[in-house]
Amino acid sequence: RHVGPFKEAVSLQLTALSDTDDTLDLWIKVQNLWTNLESVFMGGDIAKQMPIEAKKFAKIDRDFVKIMIKAHETKIVVNCCSNELLRNTLPVLYDELEKCRVSLESYLETKRRLFSRFYFVSNPALLTILSQGSDPLRMQPYYEKVFDSVSQVTHDRKDKNKIIALKSIHG
Repeated sequence: RHVGPFKEAVSLQLTALSDTDDTLDLWIKVQNLWTNLESVFMGGDIAKQMPIEAKKFAKIDRDFVKIMIKAHETKIVVNCCSNELLRNTLPVLYDELEKCRVSLESYLETKRRLFSRFYFVSNPALLTILSQGSDPLRMQPYYEKVFDSVSQVTHDRKDKNKIIALKSIHG
C-alpha cells in the first residue's frame, strides 16, 4: 500500500536489479572459465599443441579484456550490466570458452590413454606436467602421483635428463 505512488518505478528497478543479477551470474561463470583456461592457451607448450583452440582463445581473450575495460570505465554495476552488447556477448563467450574447455579435456584424455598413470593425476597437475615436462627438475613434485612408490628422483648433476636414483615412499 505504501509503494502505490512508486509502483512503476519500483517495478522497473526490480527488473533492472534482476537482470543485473542474471548478467553477473553469467559474467562470473565466464570469468572463472576464462581464468582457468588463460594459463593454458596464452603461450606455453599446450597452446602450441592445440593451435586452433589457442587461436580461438586469443579472440575470446581480446573480447573479454574489452568487456573488462568497459566495465572499469562504467563503474556503476547496474549501468554496466544493462549494456545490450555485454548481455549479448557474454553467452557467446561462455559457449566458446566451453568449446575450448571440452577440447582441452579431450586433449588430456588422449594423453591419459597414451600413459595410463596420468589417470591418477588431476587436470591442473597434468597440465603442469605436460607443459613443463621438458624440464625434469620441475617434475619432482609429480613423481609420487605418476609412479607407484616413487617419492623422489635424483638427477645427474651434469645431465639433468639422466636419473641416477629413485627414492621410495617406503624407505
